[in-house]
Amino acid sequence: MADTAKTGPVVDTLDTDDRYTKLVLYSDHTWQFVDLGHPKFDEEDFEDNWDNEAIHAYKGISADEIPDEITITLVDSLHKFSAPIIGPVRSRYAFRRRRPHKGTDIPLKVGDPVKAAFDGKVRVVKNTRQTGGYGNLIVIRHPSGIETYYGHLSQHLVKENDIVKAGDVIGYGGSTGRSTGPHLHFETRFMGQAFDPERLIDFPTGTLRCETFTVKKHYFSIYSHYGQTDQQSIEASKRKIHVIRAGDTLGGLAVRYGTTVSNICKLNGFKKTKLLRIGERVIVR
Repeated sequence: MADTAKTGPVVDTLDTDDRYTKLVLYSDHTWQFVDLGHPKFDEEDFEDNWDNEAIHAYKGISADEIPDEITITLVDSLHKFSAPIIGPVRSRYAFRRRRPHKGTDIPLKVGDPVKAAFDGKVRVVKNTRQTGGYGNLIVIRHPSGIETYYGHLSQHLVKENDIVKAGDVIGYGGSTGRSTGPHLHFETRFMGQAFDPERLIDFPTGTLRCETFTVKKHYFSIYSHYGQTDQQSIEASKRKIHVIRAGDTLGGLAVRYGTTVSNICKLNGFKKTKLLRIGERVIVR
């Protein structure tokens, strides 16, 4: 970038269209563009299924098309990590109130700064009217191929296609969309498939669990979560789910799926006297 020789004290620093470039003005009427340190990316990292309109990219790709295991680099000498928010986990990656909750909820106060977890490029910036349950939403794609989602924000501070660094404040916390109180809904997805964010981040301490991460296909199951062994995760990912219809009973489900009432109760954590509700999802094996 063009500049002039600087010979006097700094009198002002101005923003430019590039968040990592500042215009510095000196007392002798000279000026200079100063590079604050641009993130280093290969543009190919962002070409695959790039879409500023669709909340979820990779819509034409199913989990079956993804390799069983892919090892990716999360941080290195060029790309860092920052906790999007630090705090206790209020709601985990799991089934919740008959629907899959494909992220992690961290309580916050309205207006708390929310940070980009890794260096990346902003793919989606949408408001509640466009996202429904997510409320005000930001989606960032990272060089590793992972995308991170930041939902229920009160305000966006970035635009689509902006480059961001880990630790940049991208928005402020809120309670927009389908929310029962101020919190950050944070998701991690690989090739469009959600997996438990706690596999990557210890939210109470704000630390990254690993510098490299092996994405395993069985992680994409809503029943697969941090803390399980691989065998437990694989077994959980193969669970058979039945949606309760009129006339269904625990005994009838046990006969239909070749199991026992006791086993169904154990898998779901309820008693044999449980009243089944139409539309409820029950693990049958």
